[in-house]
Amino acid sequence: MGHMNEPQPDRAAGQMPGPYLAPGPYAGGTAWPAGPPQPLPHPAIRPQPPSWGQQQPGAWPPAANQAQWPSPGPFPGPYPGPYPWGPPARARWDVPPSPGTRWDRLAHTPAHRWWRPIAGTAAIIVAFLALSIAVGLVAYMVSLLTGVPLIRSGTRLFADPVFDLMFQLGAIALLLPLVFGAAWLFQRRPPGSLSSVALRLRWRWLGVCVLVALVAVVLGQAIEIGMLMSTGVEPGLRWAGWEQFLPALVVILMLVPFQSAAEEYAYRGWIIQGLGAYLRNPWPAILLGAAAFAASHGYTGWGLVYVFAFGMLMGWLAIRTGGLEAPIALHATNNIVAFGVVAASGDMGSALEQGEVPWEALIGSAVQFVVFGVGVLIIARKWAIQTLSR
Repeated sequence: MGHMNEPQPDRAAGQMPGPYLAPGPYAGGTAWPAGPPQPLPHPAIRPQPPSWGQQQPGAWPPAANQAQWPSPGPFPGPYPGPYPWGPPARARWDVPPSPGTRWDRLAHTPAHRWWRPIAGTAAIIVAFLALSIAVGLVAYMVSLLTGVPLIRSGTRLFADPVFDLMFQLGAIALLLPLVFGAAWLFQRRPPGSLSSVALRLRWRWLGVCVLVALVAVVLGQAIEIGMLMSTGVEPGLRWAGWEQFLPALVVILMLVPFQSAAEEYAYRGWIIQGLGAYLRNPWPAILLGAAAFAASHGYTGWGLVYVFAFGMLMGWLAIRTGGLEAPIALHATNNIVAFGVVAASGDMGSALEQGEVPWEALIGSAVQFVVFGVGVLIIARKWAIQTLSR
């Protein structure tokens, strides 16, 4: 505590130390450090604040108890990007293949593990068996509601051949969602990678392949009929009338494309790409897919040779054209024409029967394969159809 006789600072003369006498025309305090008081600016003239993070001399001094604002800079938060808020981007579940990958190797993504194709195959088999049982239960309910009797002999479900064909084709078509789901869930890849290297079904290319398939199938059928007739074998061409033909034709046109596509996605797409995730050489996968395709049919003798050769050609064309468009086109066109000929004859009860095939039929099939394969490859080369992923 100071003595009473010590000189005291003169507040009126502006000698009081402290933050209240900071220099500048806008500083607080009761006196100025030197000179007369400066006039205040007109109320219409507003003083401009300093630029961000800078202190202009003699203007806008910070208060004694207020920290200076820092200069702007990168936000130190945990979220990168142009905005300093919001959750981070969510990672995709499906992993696309690397650029430059061949169609049969599209399952070999960065997310590939040795167990994924095996687990997916087991899931497809179990789910298809369960759906087959469900189809049987639905057929039983339909029989009760419509009065169409069930026969359940061999591969037949209904006594009515059109009903039977509808349920049989629909059951096979159920493979489509199973294969797509297994590719996404177990292999963690885009389901469109089953279709082509463009990760989708190339509809324009599919339409072109259908036109080539029409020419090849009609020509092959004509040669087959000619060979059968030349050897004295009845080709079985009859006309049953529009009443029998039209209902069967509607079912054929509605369901055969899905049935054919389902078989191609299962035996070519899933099997060939599943094995292609392990092997760089595509031929073991093509052979396995063709063998599984032949084993799932009831053909014998020359018929078994025909189905196996068909599977080999479809697998080879899928790799050469980078997708399943060509196999789907020929498979669907061939089945529509074959079922249509049977429907026209009125013998729909034998539409799904498989067994021995005369050797003369193989001549027409060979012509069909050559015309379609050569035609598709020529157009694919002219159009520069994509065969590797991008």
